Amino acid sequence: MNITGIRIKLIEGDASRQRLRAFCSIIIDNSFVVRDLKILEGNQGYFVAMPSRKLAFRCPHCHQKNSVGSNFCNNCGSELSRDDPYRELVVAFPSKLYVDVVHPINTLARERMHGAIIEAYELEKERSMLPGYVSSYEDFYEGDD
Repeated sequence: MNITGIRIKLIEGDASRQRLRAFCSIIIDNSFVVRDLKILEGNQGYFVAMPSRKLAFRCPHCHQKNSVGSNFCNNCGSELSRDDPYRELVVAFPSKLYVDVVHPINTLARERMHGAIIEAYELEKERSMLPGYVSSYEDFYEGDD
């Protein structure tokens, strides 16, 4: 796997009030793009969070998707089962409401991706200080098929 492109969109605002520092998209082997990675600042430095989606389950009555923590169906209003295994998961692990859509499957790939993204983030921060700065993220969609 070769990361052949990285685009960074810096988040403006009071950095002391939020952990989210930037959004990021990466291109792999000039043929595959992964969008909406997040660069967060934690207690031990920067962290790259993969794109994720909120967990959902279907109503037993109308089969409409609902968020894992819902008590009632958003579509038909039926009370959702309190015995649902997802509900137990939410109580035990509230941070597990979201699941990664894509992610590296081994440590080497994760480290390479993390290193390349953080390096690009640092360069983008430096570029942002220059006059006439335009985010590299803005031109990312040009030329997409």
